Amino acid sequence: MATPQPLQLHAPLSGVLMPLDQVPDPVFSSRVIGDGVCIDPTSSTLCAPVAGVVSNVQASGHAITVTGENGLQVLMHIGLDTVNLAGKGFTRLVEEGEQVDVGQSLIEFDADFLALNARSLLTLIVVVSGEPFTWLVAETGVVESGQPLLSLQTDAPTTDESLPGEGEALLSQPITLSNPNGLHARPAAVFAQAAKRFAASVFLHKQHERVNAKSLVAIMTLQTAHRDVVHVSAAGADAEAAIEILSELLISGCGEAGAGPAPMVLNVTETQSSTVLRGVCASAGSAFGQVVQIAEPPLPVTELGATPQVERDDLARGLAEALTQLQQLRDNALGEAQADIFKAHQELLEDPSLLEVAQVLINEGKSAAFAWRAATESTASLFKSLGNALLAERAADLADVGQRVLKRILRVEDRVLALPDGAILIAEQLTPSQTAGLDTRKVLGFATVGGGATSHVAILARAAGLPAICGLPPQVLDLADGTQVLLDADKGELHLAPDLATIEQLQADRQQQQKRQQHELANAALAACTRDGHRIEVTANVASLSETEQALTLGGEGVGLLRSEFLYLDRNHAPSHDEQASTYSAIARALGPARNLVVRTLDVGGDKPLAYVPMAAESNPFLGMRGIRLCLERPQLLREQFRAILASAGLSRLHIMLPMVTQLSELRFARQLLEEEALALGLAELPKLGIMIEVPAAALLADLFAPHVDFFSIGTNDLTQYTLAMDRDHPRLASQADSFHPSVLRLIASTVTAAHAHGKWVGVCGALASETLATPLLLGLGVDELSVSVPLIPAVKAAVREVNRVDCQALAQQVLGLESAEQVREALRVYRAATVDTSLVLEN
Repeated sequence: MATPQPLQLHAPLSGVLMPLDQVPDPVFSSRVIGDGVCIDPTSSTLCAPVAGVVSNVQASGHAITVTGENGLQVLMHIGLDTVNLAGKGFTRLVEEGEQVDVGQSLIEFDADFLALNARSLLTLIVVVSGEPFTWLVAETGVVESGQPLLSLQTDAPTTDESLPGEGEALLSQPITLSNPNGLHARPAAVFAQAAKRFAASVFLHKQHERVNAKSLVAIMTLQTAHRDVVHVSAAGADAEAAIEILSELLISGCGEAGAGPAPMVLNVTETQSSTVLRGVCASAGSAFGQVVQIAEPPLPVTELGATPQVERDDLARGLAEALTQLQQLRDNALGEAQADIFKAHQELLEDPSLLEVAQVLINEGKSAAFAWRAATESTASLFKSLGNALLAERAADLADVGQRVLKRILRVEDRVLALPDGAILIAEQLTPSQTAGLDTRKVLGFATVGGGATSHVAILARAAGLPAICGLPPQVLDLADGTQVLLDADKGELHLAPDLATIEQLQADRQQQQKRQQHELANAALAACTRDGHRIEVTANVASLSETEQALTLGGEGVGLLRSEFLYLDRNHAPSHDEQASTYSAIARALGPARNLVVRTLDVGGDKPLAYVPMAAESNPFLGMRGIRLCLERPQLLREQFRAILASAGLSRLHIMLPMVTQLSELRFARQLLEEEALALGLAELPKLGIMIEVPAAALLADLFAPHVDFFSIGTNDLTQYTLAMDRDHPRLASQADSFHPSVLRLIASTVTAAHAHGKWVGVCGALASETLATPLLLGLGVDELSVSVPLIPAVKAAVREVNRVDCQALAQQVLGLESAEQVREALRVYRAATVDTSLVLEN
């Protein structure tokens, strides 16, 4: 037997060595892929660490494997989560099967781009074939490209790629990969590690290709992508168990975040019932009706086109017809919210990057349909992979508008959906196009696997007054049309087998609710005064002149939050001064000099990006350049907005509110800019200036802020997610990111105390203000103003009129001592039941 010979592995780039167990990725640090080294690079060319053959290079260029003597396999992975960049920033210099020498250049990368757009530049060099090694240099410190790093003990070559298992091979059902980037290094390593636990020989199949499922490198050579269909085969004693467990692992996404079936939202103390499916409330309400499944059939797309000119003409025709359709949908929209959605869709069709990708593919001989579908699907996949809730929702819009153009290119007519009475629509993801023309006399509600409370369909459902649930488990798609279900969106539940008593109670509750709504609407003009004579102002959250006018007809006593970003979003250039000034003035004029107008300055950032304001990509945009931070970094932007807002001075009681303030220096700088602009316009009096309390830091420093502001307005949505460290749009945490949590309530209480000590008023403009269950609690905490969603103004005013302020104060002190949001909600429900009973007695 030949004595194993040592082989040297050289540094593939220059940089600083780091122990593998310090890499902030458990798959690498726990050595699931294999042992090796990590380098924080100072050079930007990855070179071959050994002589051998390039056995795999990922299409995205972020990872490459070289197989050297005696079967040694070395994987090099540039950066963390760089697969999400889809090849941007990488230049491949070699191809699979190419022989390379030590030190030969393999991949060039743009280090500056990666530093801005990837989680980390840390580069991994992993011996996936498992050979033991000894260090030739210190395990930490600086290393130069080409310097010997490791001495590896290699054995005689072996192969297990084609070793047969015993007995007949078993084959799994087809499995569609949910991983956004297919089985790249991380999920492939998890899968290979799991496969190694079985004695059976295991193979992974994609179309006509088959590879050893116990080999990470072999799996990566399949170059799988999102939605690829694969099979698992196994032969041997434990083949059946291998098929079952490995299939489940693939279905779950091999543990990768963002992959796997849509998560079920479960109560901490509950399990998922077979008769109750749970999700997240997207639009409140309830309904009893019959299931109607909504699914778009696949469209027949051929890859190769005629001449490029013919295909360009087809694409231009499809785009033009789609734009015309969208304009008709805008013209016929039920409200401004729906019209704005289709306006955004029109602007997506004019996006130059989409058109550029499609044109390149057409020039390569592809059909217009194939090119357009590839352009939209690749961009939508990128949006989904970035971990940003808002971009994920925009991906759904892009898919919708992409399908619309595709139908026009292929001359496929839209299906006319014949709905039965009492329909509850079920879908993987409902699109605005599917919901735009629905007969709301027949549709009672929506239930979807995808989507969220910020999705456009959720917005449309709320505008139409239809209950909706999102985030349901995929088994909801298996329900047969006509199945009777009870949709309780308030609880986020879909009951598959409701009993008669539950149905009757639901119908009785709905009738009672309808009577109550009629009574609230009839009395909407009355003041919001408690039974013991305390007056509270109920104003509106708006984003347009039409919403302001609607709020006034529903009894709104002013505007407590004008979301000024509606002027800036969904466009390719900033609004002009005249456009801004005329809009603010029109809203102020509609309110008149006796009512408050509170204008929030521009609240955009990484979570709500502007196409014309360059902003670096952020791994967590909710914690990045948002609100006042962005505006103070670009003071000219804030100056221009101040100047436009000040044009409406004197038309109403003007207030200006700054979002995302965390420190006094931000307030002082903004006030200085406002004073300078007011002086330039010759204004003798400044408008009132306040800040939003939406960051715990601002709430905790409210006593220091209070002397320097005219008012506070509490944004409970952000205050909740920052206080609880829970993304309010997270499908599993949304039900726990609850503004009724005692910690949030205590921050509200301390803010009110600090403000009142300095004679300043406090409003609440977040979603908590619109919940009538919270009305007595907020009154008891001393809040002076509630700024609510326009349709809910009559209900909130009625809720104020039903209570005594003294009772509310006692209630507030009680709930501040509770330990959970659930306990707070239950205490408020008990109080409301008693209050309603008392009010009925008094009215009779």
